[in-house]
Amino acid sequence: MLIETRDLFIHLGQRLVLEDINMGVEKGEIVTIIGPNGSGKSTLLRALIGAVKPTSGQVLRSPGVAIGYVPQRLHIDETLPMSVRRFMSLPHRPAQEELNAAMSAAGVSGLGQQQVMSLSGGQFQRVLLARALLEKPDLLLLDEATQGLDHRGSAGFYQQIESVRQELGCAVIMVSHELHVVMRRSDRVICLNGHVCCQGLPEVVSVSPEYQSLFALDQDEETVYMHRDHHAYSHK
Repeated sequence: MLIETRDLFIHLGQRLVLEDINMGVEKGEIVTIIGPNGSGKSTLLRALIGAVKPTSGQVLRSPGVAIGYVPQRLHIDETLPMSVRRFMSLPHRPAQEELNAAMSAAGVSGLGQQQVMSLSGGQFQRVLLARALLEKPDLLLLDEATQGLDHRGSAGFYQQIESVRQELGCAVIMVSHELHVVMRRSDRVICLNGHVCCQGLPEVVSVSPEYQSLFALDQDEETVYMHRDHHAYSHK
């Protein structure tokens, strides 16, 4: 395992957010964490990178494992003039070849001189991805990285992630609300609602009673998206 949790409990203040979480990820696989709002998905990712301390239990990382993290959102002062290359060089300036390689892998190699605040949502998420790739990660964590993107932008971002995985051989843990994408692009799915409701292959999780119960209101929408995606791909 690159990283795993054992009997993980996390309280935020007096509130129990995560209870008895046992999960892990192997080298090269894509694991997606799904769950309703408030289910502890982002807290779990922050625990994996060490930003949140467990109340009890363990987060175990392989020795020397490098982790890249793409947050759900990043607030930048809109009045601050900053090029993409300058943004990528904070807080420590990387070697030029490392910077170029990360931007190329994230699909933003032509945006170096552009102002950060002029980027589209999809471009900015790819720049955040490029920053994460500067770590040469063995494991890439993405917290709702496509939130706010339209369907086309989201699809393009997920394709970029797959390219990164193939190029770097890194594992990926994604938090996502896009069930139709999750079921098509994940090796394994973890359904979270304060505890692990179910986990396994996408086709197994999608028919489990726990999943059906949690996402009953989303089933019609998911079916429409899955049909739309299949129809689009069948005509390419």
